[in-house]
Amino acid sequence: MNEQQHLDSLHDIKRIMERSTRFMSLSGLGGVGAGISALVGAFFAWKLLEGEAQPSRAGGVDAYGVTPADNLLILQLLLIAGAVLVAALGTGFYFTWRKAQAQGLPVWDASARKVTFNLAIPLFAGGLFILGLLYNGYAGLAAPACLVFYGLGLVNASKYTVTDIRYLGYAEILIGILALFNLYNGLFFWALGFGVMHIFYGALMWWKYERNPAA
Repeated sequence: MNEQQHLDSLHDIKRIMERSTRFMSLSGLGGVGAGISALVGAFFAWKLLEGEAQPSRAGGVDAYGVTPADNLLILQLLLIAGAVLVAALGTGFYFTWRKAQAQGLPVWDASARKVTFNLAIPLFAGGLFILGLLYNGYAGLAAPACLVFYGLGLVNASKYTVTDIRYLGYAEILIGILALFNLYNGLFFWALGFGVMHIFYGALMWWKYERNPAA
């Protein structure tokens, strides 16, 4: 066995070990689909907020009049966010399922369950935290909280899937912190984190892992 065959054997062993411990079927196209869904949702949210805008010297959240009394407006925004979540999960699952089928791998194995569980813990906690913010009238903090908790979820789940997800998580946390100091532009940062960053990282993952499956 020559040196190249040894290297090929080591590569095959490494790939088998990664597949046994990490969920490698996560699709970059699913990330692109989630990002597009977020941008569409952000557009509808912007149109809704624009229609509800009230005169203000600062603009943004206060200019849109988002207060505890605006129950209907907050409900409409939550419905838009829910629709974005369903669309993002749907596209993500479809492309991940398609990639797993092409690789001959199960889409729901032990590694996939670990990714889901470790992602769900921060997301569940963050969801309850955001509901508490809305209940107490701090709607302007919802966008930063979404980004930070989502980023923490990605970092937490990244040890069971491709490491690129960790860097996406870092970016989401950073954008969320920046949004915390720019509450009047929360929707912009939300669209940047969930829309633009997902499209960018999804395209990057597709280029790196899916463009040439044989590699």
